[in-house]
Amino acid sequence: MNYSWILAQIMVAEGSEESSVVTAERIGTEKETTTVAEPNTVQPAPGVQPRSNFLMQSLPLILLLVVFYFLMFRGPRKKQQQQRQMIQALKKNDRVRTIGGIIGTIVEVKDDEIVLKIDESNNTKMRVVPNAINRNVSQDKD
Repeated sequence: MNYSWILAQIMVAEGSEESSVVTAERIGTEKETTTVAEPNTVQPAPGVQPRSNFLMQSLPLILLLVVFYFLMFRGPRKKQQQQRQMIQALKKNDRVRTIGGIIGTIVEVKDDEIVLKIDESNNTKMRVVPNAINRNVSQDKD
C-alpha cells in the first residue's frame, strides 16, 4: 500500500468570488479531504518564521572570516616580509642586535652567514645566520 500524499491547490482568478481549494488525497484510496482557504493569502505555520535571504544570514560570518584573515595571516606575513627586506639590506659597518640580545657591528656579509664584531678591545668576532638578526640598530638611530 502506498502512503504518499498528493497536494493540489487550485488558484482562482483575482476577479472571481470563489475561494482557493486545497485538496489532499491518499494514493490508492477513495477518501478525499478538502480544505477551503482564503484566496491570495499565505500564512506560515505557527512557530515557523519566514525564511530570509541566505546572503543576509551569512554576511556576519563572511565579515568575521575577513577580519580573522587580516588578524591571523596578513599581519605576521607583512612582518616577515619587512624582516626579510631588512636582512637583505644589511651591509658592512651596520650595528645590529641579534635575537639573543647580542649587539655587534657587521664585519662581513655572506649568503648563509654574517660575521659580527662583538668586542672592540679584544677584536672578538661571532658568526651568525642572517635570520638571527633581529633589528638594525644603526638604521633606527637615523
